[in-house]
Amino acid sequence: MAHDPFTSGISRHIWDTKYRYREGETEHDRSIEDTWRRVARTLAAVERDPAAWESRFYAALADFRFLPGGRIQAGAGTRRRVTLFNCFVMGIIEDSMDGIFDGLKEGALTMQQGGGVGYDFSTLRPSGTTARSVGAVASGPVSFMQIWDAMCATLLSTGARRGAMMATLRCDHPDVERFIEAKQAADRLRHFNLSVLVTDAFMQAIREDADWPLVFPLEGEARAGDEIVERDWSGAAGPLPCRVFRRVRARALWDKLMRATYDYAEPGVIFIDRINRLNNLWYDERISATNPCGEIPLPPYGACDLGSINLTCFVRAPFMEQATLDWDGLGSTVEIAVRMMDNVIDASQFPLAKQAERARGTRRIGLGLTGLADTLILLGLHYGEEAARARAAEIMRVICHTAYRTSIALAREKGGFPFLNREKHLAGEFIRGLPEDIREGIRRFGIRNSHLTAIAPTGTISLLANNVSSGLEPVYDFHYSRRVLELDGTYGEYALVDHALDFWRGLHGDDPLPRTFVSTQQLAPEAHLAMQAALQPFVDNSISKTINVPERYSFEEFKDIYARADNLGLKGCTTFRPNPVTGAILKIAEQPENAPLCCSVEREAD
Repeated sequence: MAHDPFTSGISRHIWDTKYRYREGETEHDRSIEDTWRRVARTLAAVERDPAAWESRFYAALADFRFLPGGRIQAGAGTRRRVTLFNCFVMGIIEDSMDGIFDGLKEGALTMQQGGGVGYDFSTLRPSGTTARSVGAVASGPVSFMQIWDAMCATLLSTGARRGAMMATLRCDHPDVERFIEAKQAADRLRHFNLSVLVTDAFMQAIREDADWPLVFPLEGEARAGDEIVERDWSGAAGPLPCRVFRRVRARALWDKLMRATYDYAEPGVIFIDRINRLNNLWYDERISATNPCGEIPLPPYGACDLGSINLTCFVRAPFMEQATLDWDGLGSTVEIAVRMMDNVIDASQFPLAKQAERARGTRRIGLGLTGLADTLILLGLHYGEEAARARAAEIMRVICHTAYRTSIALAREKGGFPFLNREKHLAGEFIRGLPEDIREGIRRFGIRNSHLTAIAPTGTISLLANNVSSGLEPVYDFHYSRRVLELDGTYGEYALVDHALDFWRGLHGDDPLPRTFVSTQQLAPEAHLAMQAALQPFVDNSISKTINVPERYSFEEFKDIYARADNLGLKGCTTFRPNPVTGAILKIAEQPENAPLCCSVEREAD
């Protein structure tokens, strides 16, 4: 009897509705093995010896060892006009009606082909100011975001798979308070995730309880009485003269941001100066936006293809004293995964020519992990304890360093990425922290990919892989139900059992669970932060992490989470506390589900 890779109904459902290749009544993929073969064949086609690489790629995909991003699984080898890239950041929005609607059109074309998009709206002048060229009064960035939101809803009504968008705004933009409050009504901007771009100077002003100027680049000549300061600004190569509109207390603005996040789960925070300081391409680009879930900070027209190593596949002797990881198997799978993801860049279509130019010039990829929490349980480790963080960091170190060594070998074989400046690349802060053999390899041979690691949410592909825990998140709960969209447009309800619990029951039946079976609800926010901080040193892109906060958590305790995230060197922070607008992400037992639209399983970024 043939081996069935699926052990849960929802996994088969995810494959059937999201990744199975069918055209009308014709089912090209009769089984998930056909899907794996289709992806392997397509990505091997760019190799000199396609047949040999196809078999290696297939072996990495088999039994969900390597999980390419959802766009790769759904689109590779099909006749659809789609991109294989999950993530895009769009171009700088020019502060004019032409520029705004050009940006809207580019976003629509990108989402139509399956890409999630990020925008920085900081270039749009604040509400109430006058555009001197036409004498009209500006309505501000938040009002124009509503046009994007309507566009996204319209695309979804035509059957587009997803409509995830990220909007960012600088912490010193005069409309930042309106941006902070933008999603406090249940019917506003539901297709956007929001994040404030927080600078080092702002965090310093908070610590010093100083005033904070809200500014915007000067248009034309300064007027009498204008206070002018120089600021780095979105879309500009260097500092610009900016007019101070008003001053607020830094701590008051921070508290307003924290209160919105506490009450409504948005906006998140992006530590943008740290992102740019640690960017491997610090010499070639400035970043002011991310993909919809935040794990890929990107420059204008930047793109990134994603993939995740399913760690549960590499546990040996689970639940036993000698439980360990197959380190050799993990390393060899990482090597194959990097090659496959690099080939995606050559195999993919792009909605816009500028996206293709940027992707092929940098060859950025984002390889990460999923199933971490389940893997720790299988190894007998408690997610909230130091031993688990040490093992997780060791795993991510192996993924990172193996990926870099593989990329150097690919550069020897195929050439480095076109935008590479070896001397400046080696001077980058992240690169300087890598082992000497990696830096020497870059010096001698270059490197194929500008960036290599990212940790994505992996919500959908983790469900596909028999409901392993997603990304680096703790197990949400060991029993819960999920409401998902069926092919006929109706919703089905699936009872889910966590992969580690299912494994335990297969071995030990109803025996009492070890203390390592710990879920999100049993972990303090500090445990979430500590795990993210343990992995961050080995991630050159970023990490998508949601810190679940109990509803009863006090505001004073809550707002300290973000300051600690900054102190721990994280690139961003997102929390979720149940609230009347967004409800709960998943449902335990029979509680009603009301997930944020951009984070539902229908439109996740994987």
